[in-house]
Formats: sequence, structure tokens, C-alpha cells
Amino acid sequence: MAKLKINYINSKLQNNSTVLKYGMVILTVLLICIFLPKQPRFRYEFQKGKAWNHENLISPYNFAILKTKEELDRDKQQILKTVQPVYNLQVSISKEQIDQFVTDIAEKWQASQLDTIETLDIEDYKDSGLALLNYIYNRGIISLNNRYQTKGKDSDKVDPTESNYNFTLMNDNVAQQKNTADCFTIEMANNYIQQTLAKSRKITHKTWLTEVLKNYVTVNLIYNETLTDKIEQTALANISTTRGMVQKGELITEKDKIINGETYQKLESLKKVFEDEAKISGNQNYVILGQFLIVGLAMSLLMVFLFFFRRQIYNNNRLLLIVYIVIISMLGVLSWAIKIQIPSLYYIPYCGVPIIFRILFDTRVALNIHLLMVLVAALFVPNSYDFVFLQIMAGLVAIYSIKTMVKREQFLISSGLILATYIIAYIGLVLTRNGSFQNIYWNELIPFIVSVGLTLLAYPLIYAFEKLFGIVSDLTLMELTNSNSKLLRELSLKAPGTFQHSLQVANLAEAAIYKIGGNPLLIRAGALYHDIGKMSNPLYFIENQKTGANPHEELTPEQSAQIIISHVLKGIEIARRNQLPEVVIDFIRTHHGTTRVDYFYNMFIKNNPEKLVDETIFHYPGPIPFSKETAVLMMADSVEAASRALKEPTQQSISKLVDKIVEHKLMQKQFAKSNITMKDIGDVSEIFKSMLMSIHHVRIDYDLSKKKESG
Repeated sequence: MAKLKINYINSKLQNNSTVLKYGMVILTVLLICIFLPKQPRFRYEFQKGKAWNHENLISPYNFAILKTKEELDRDKQQILKTVQPVYNLQVSISKEQIDQFVTDIAEKWQASQLDTIETLDIEDYKDSGLALLNYIYNRGIISLNNRYQTKGKDSDKVDPTESNYNFTLMNDNVAQQKNTADCFTIEMANNYIQQTLAKSRKITHKTWLTEVLKNYVTVNLIYNETLTDKIEQTALANISTTRGMVQKGELITEKDKIINGETYQKLESLKKVFEDEAKISGNQNYVILGQFLIVGLAMSLLMVFLFFFRRQIYNNNRLLLIVYIVIISMLGVLSWAIKIQIPSLYYIPYCGVPIIFRILFDTRVALNIHLLMVLVAALFVPNSYDFVFLQIMAGLVAIYSIKTMVKREQFLISSGLILATYIIAYIGLVLTRNGSFQNIYWNELIPFIVSVGLTLLAYPLIYAFEKLFGIVSDLTLMELTNSNSKLLRELSLKAPGTFQHSLQVANLAEAAIYKIGGNPLLIRAGALYHDIGKMSNPLYFIENQKTGANPHEELTPEQSAQIIISHVLKGIEIARRNQLPEVVIDFIRTHHGTTRVDYFYNMFIKNNPEKLVDETIFHYPGPIPFSKETAVLMMADSVEAASRALKEPTQQSISKLVDKIVEHKLMQKQFAKSNITMKDIGDVSEIFKSMLMSIHHVRIDYDLSKKKESG
């Protein structure tokens, strides 16, 4: 589980305020009750295609039966078929085009040089053109609308040139019913001009006049989309949403009888009438009291869970505040969505809640909070069984899909798995009830897609919670373990030997913590940074020394010991200067515990046999490890460093070395405050032995006889 920063500033939210703790609980319950809808709930739960599991249901009053979505859609289609499109006659367009023709004809006539060879006068061409244009514009030129051409027909087999439809023509607020067959399209008008002139005996240059007239043919019947839509909306608004009546005292359904489509619609209608009636006649105070009891029970169970199984969260009001903020926010958004009646409640990113708590805390916390929130929400949403089933399934997948946060791409993988769960669960519910794919409305999958997209907003929220409340999530640890980070690059340049040592320690510690259980990201981050204090005096540490003189030869044992010990304090200083989390600094502080620098201590005793020894000079300041992760790191650090000094690494020498170091730490009581068991320590030792033999390329002896002798 993610651990706390210990240098949090706001002391009012620390774990010593019981009054504040329970004050926040009560305030959370009150705010949720204020947000939640106040109408009473229909007492019966039912599903189409399932048996009615309650007593015989008799109608308590008269009510109308609501139409199904399919029936309403069918009625809408029938109504829309009866609505005729509206066109406006634009007299100004025809006048402008005819006037322009009269103005341009002389110039075009002259430019064509027809006057030099044509015996007829230009006036004959002008009169013929005017007659044709006046006739065409009086009849009307229209642009056919494919929407009305295909209305009531198979759109794949429609010939736009043959599909005519009725329409309303508006001219100075006077409506006239017409059909497109009585009008021209631009193409039809041009063909009419060509065919008429072809029969004319007066016009010699028919092609020329035809081409001239084409320039003055344009649409003068303009589709009025705004007015047409208004007429359609008015017609749709008059559609009846009900069909038939159920009389008071009429049997609606019997116990154990399968709920068919007709019965289901009656039950849905009764449910709506009941809830609408309850809004008017129900006692709101009792509704509020019931909500307070339900929400209070849910919050109490959450606090009990935290008290028994997650005491660290229960004792820290900062973490409780995060829990309350997320719960209030999500239930508040749900209540707002119900109030404004959004098309689907599945647009709400409910899976963001378990993701936030899984990354900030752990799996069990995320699961418990998610289940409680879904159950509370189910009291107020329609089709509560569907809601509970879908959200619990998706929530479980959200939690399981990010069990171990290693790469950021897991966010997208998790989102894809959540979406797949929604789709599979939705299709499964529909098929279970209706037994047909025809009843699956694929557009109803859109809310799930939007919800999963919004779920990605959980990740910036996690970052905000980390900064505001001083906690460290796996996301931050994952960033810290990047070896290209500024501080680790600096370590690799200034103390390359220490950097390589830290990498090996990280591998050892991570493998061990996987075996005994713990946070692999946390221990890896701690291992990578545990020796950053050696950057201050890198040459005083043997892994960074190249061939040449040892600088310790010029120092007394006391001075050498202090330089070695100081890398812990300098490491803490460097870490805080670079704003590393306190949970990582804990590894720097504890990786040597309160052990003694034996090499220089023994040298001091040897050189000064009669002098009193101040042992504090040779001891690390501590504290000793206080968690499973810090204890494992201490062992990994010691065995990796010691194994480098082995002249001839063998299976026996490595095994003996690891056992000796671990036993020495136990004798010094370095693991007294960490929650690590002797079995865990034994498992860790075996992991270290196996990995060190691989690192030093030691061949394992498989000779059974030798094993017996050694045994």
C-alpha cells in the first residue's frame, strides 16, 4: 500500500483528532443525503423474460400504458412521413435572371458575330429566350431533397430523377400544395430549352441560344429547412406516449409468471406513475430519514473495514479526507445527472473511483469502497439490477487490470478491458432477457465508450491528490525508478560503481519482495536511491575506486568511519533537496540501521589496544528498518556488497556468505521493528543465493553423491 510522507505540514489533519475523524464521517453522510434524489422508490424489482417473484400484483389505480421505445420510434417515422417539406418562391431570383438575360443578349449576339450572317433580327432570339425563361420560372425550378425522395422507399433502389414528392410552396405567406413532378430541376429545364428550340423554325442557331439560356437557369424554389423542422417538431410533440389503460383492481401479473413484453410495459408504466405520484404526496422527511439510515450504514461499514483491516488509513484523517471527497463527488455527480435527466447514466465514469483508490491505496480498499458506492447508487437509478451488475463487473476489471503498475500503457490496456467488459455484460443482459440480437441497440454502447474515455481523467486526479495530501502512489514510484531521471544520471556519472551496485541491489530486493509479498516498485525506488549520499565523496567507497592509492590510508580509523557513515546523512540531504518522497528517504535512513562499521572499528582496536573506544563514532545513526521492504533492502545491500569481495565465488561460499550476513543482522536485532517473519527471511536468503550465483556465473553442482556428503 502507498505510504505517507511524514513531513506533512497541516497538523490539523493528523491522526490524533478523533473528533475531526467522526465529524468528517457525519458531514459526508449529510452531504450525500442532500445530493441524492428525494422521491420514494418503486418497491418491486423486475426483469423482462424473468419470473415475477412477488405476490400477485393488482393495479392500485387507473393508469395509462406507456409505449415502448420501438413503438414511439415507429410512430415518429409514420408522423415524419406525413410532413411535407416547405419551399419558398423567390420571385426576385427569376426577375434578376430574366433582366440579366435581356441586358446581356445584345452583347453576346455581337460577340458571336451572328449579325453578319444571320438574316433574322436579334429581337427574335430575345423574344424566344424570354418566353422560355418566363415559362420555366413560372412553373418553378427546384433542387430535389434526397431525404424526401427516399421517404417510404428503399433508399438503395431510388432513382433521384424519378422520385417525386409533395411539398408546400410559400409565396407571400400563401401556402400552395404542389408536387415536384410539376416543377423543373436545373437539368430538366435545360433539356426543355434544348428540346423546344430544336422544334423552332424561327431560330437558326439553336445551339447558341441554348447555351446562352443555360447561364440564366437557376433554382427559384428554395427549401425552408427551419420552417420544415418546426413543423416536424410540432407534429412529433403531438405524438401520444401512451396506448390503452389499466383499470383500478385489474390483475397486472401473477406470482411466478414469466414477464412478457406487454406485462413488462405495464409494470414500467405503474412504476413511473407511482414515482410521479410519490413526488406529490410522499412524506419527504421520511425519505430523507431513510436515505440517512442507508448512507450512514454504508459509511459505518466502511469505517469498520478500515479499522480492522486498514488501520493506517483509519488513523490518518488526511487519507480519510481523500476517501470522503471522492465518494461525495461521485455520488454528487450521479445525483446531478439524475436530476437533469441525462440520456444515460452510463456516461458517468464510475470506474474512475476504484482506479483512484487502487493506485493510491490497494486492491481491498478499492473493492470495498466501489461495492458500497454502487449499492448506495443503485437505490436511486433506474434498472438498478443492470446498473449494479454492469458497474461491479467493470469495477472488478478496473481493479484487477492495474494490480501491478509497471508501465503507463497499463492505463490504456485497463481502459480497453473495462470497455470490453461493459459491452460483453450489456449484450449478455439483453440476450438473457430478449433472446434476440434484434433487441440490441448498438447506439446504447456510446455511453460506455464516453465513460471509459472520461475514466482516464482519474490519472491527473491521482497526481493532484498526491500533491495536496502528501501521499506517494505507484505512479510516482514508477517515475522515480526511471534510470534516466536527473538524480540517477548524476549518480551514474559521479559514482558509477555505486550506481551499478544500486542496480544489482534493486534487482535482488525486487525479486525477494515478489516472493514474500510487498511493494516491488517501492523497494526498487528505495534501492536505486539508497546510496546517493556517496556522490559527495565517491572515491572513499571501494566500488568507485580505480587502481591507485586508497584515500583512507591517509586518515585515522575514526575519520574514515565518519566519512563512510556520513553517506547516510548526506543522502538524506540530497534526497530532500531533490524533493524525493519521504517513503524513499526511509530506505536511505534505514539501509544500515544502527549497525557498526566493523572494518574501521577493528582497525581502531588493533592500533589502539589500550585506548577507550567511543562506539557511537563507529555506529550508523539509524533507525533500524521498520517495514518488510526496508528490511529486505538492508539484507540485499549487505549481501551484494560482500559478494563482490569473494575471490572465488562458488555455490558453497555464496550460501555461507548470505547465511552469515543475515544471521549477523538478526543477532544485532536489526529486524526487530519490521513486520518480517523468519520464514520470509529464509525465503529471501534463498532468492539471494540463487541470484548471486547467476550474477557470478557459478555452476550448480548436481552430483547427488556430493550433496549427500555435504549433507
